[in-house]
Amino acid sequence: MGGKARGQVFSGQRDRRWKVGILGATGYTGICLVSILLGHREVEISLLTSNTHKGLALSSVFPFLKGECDLSLEPISAAFEKDLDVLFLCLPHGQSMDIVPRLYDGRRLIIDLGADFRFEDAQLYERFYGPHTSKELLSCATYGLPELYRERIRTSKLIANPGCYPTSALLALYPLLKAGLLEGEIYIDSKSGVSGAGREAKVQNLFPEVSEGFRPYSVGSHRHEPEIEKEVRSFSQVPVLFVPHLLPINRGILTTVYTKVRKGLTTEDVLSLFRDTYEKEPFIRIMEDGAFPDTRQVRFSNYCDIGLKVFADGRAVIVSAIDNLVKGASGQAVQNMNLALGIDEREGLRHPPLYP
Repeated sequence: MGGKARGQVFSGQRDRRWKVGILGATGYTGICLVSILLGHREVEISLLTSNTHKGLALSSVFPFLKGECDLSLEPISAAFEKDLDVLFLCLPHGQSMDIVPRLYDGRRLIIDLGADFRFEDAQLYERFYGPHTSKELLSCATYGLPELYRERIRTSKLIANPGCYPTSALLALYPLLKAGLLEGEIYIDSKSGVSGAGREAKVQNLFPEVSEGFRPYSVGSHRHEPEIEKEVRSFSQVPVLFVPHLLPINRGILTTVYTKVRKGLTTEDVLSLFRDTYEKEPFIRIMEDGAFPDTRQVRFSNYCDIGLKVFADGRAVIVSAIDNLVKGASGQAVQNMNLALGIDEREGLRHPPLYP
């Protein structure tokens, strides 16, 4: 494979770096992974695939990487021929299920950033995505939300990276769900930057179509609603309604959750619960009473910021903010890789948000 990928000096804990491949390296999640992994001290990018740009150097497709990553892009078939420790699959929904059975051997680590292995129930997946051809592997996959499933992730060889909207919503709900304090329906109002729709050219995502506008989409039919609901139902049977919106910004998700909590709880009570629940979480930041998240404060980082308010009658508003391409996708995938490989969970992800 031609070219090179720069990286920092290996820490010395192993006799070599972990060899990593990224399938679908020229989409937004793929190129975000490249950027993160170039700053990771314990991995070496050994394979980048792109059927659209195969044969070209990555830096010729993305000139900002010139001198940083000049590896040649190869066809996906190269993944079956190389000895790799970790494979990130940044592919359209429906493609991973055909590839994973040929790669899954119980030795290498596979992290799928698509939806193909997020559902344990094949019928639920098929209701929203279409036929599933690798049902036998669904039980082998771990849902990769570290704050909920860290110990499972540590021993898994097939990790299903959560969707960006579910990440923002579930982190906003988890402390209340775990404590059994929710007493009302859950209404999730999420707004995402345009990069959440992917890099493929679509008329509705052109600059003139999104600039100076703000709109909901896929109301009552978005595929992330059942993903959120299945996780909520592992704690509670409270109904969930999810409505996504498109913001005229490049990146970021702001999710506002409306619900009811046990009467008598105050804002400070629930803030204390959130602080206690997430006390040891390196990427969760709980805001002070009266302060709420802003997508600008998490851009290009793996942080999730959470703020909330509880009213006297039990109504509650919980707001979370993440970068949809980092904590909502590629950063969380690296966090999962670190856990599964026994690496410091923060490795490659220590950089602060970029401002302004």
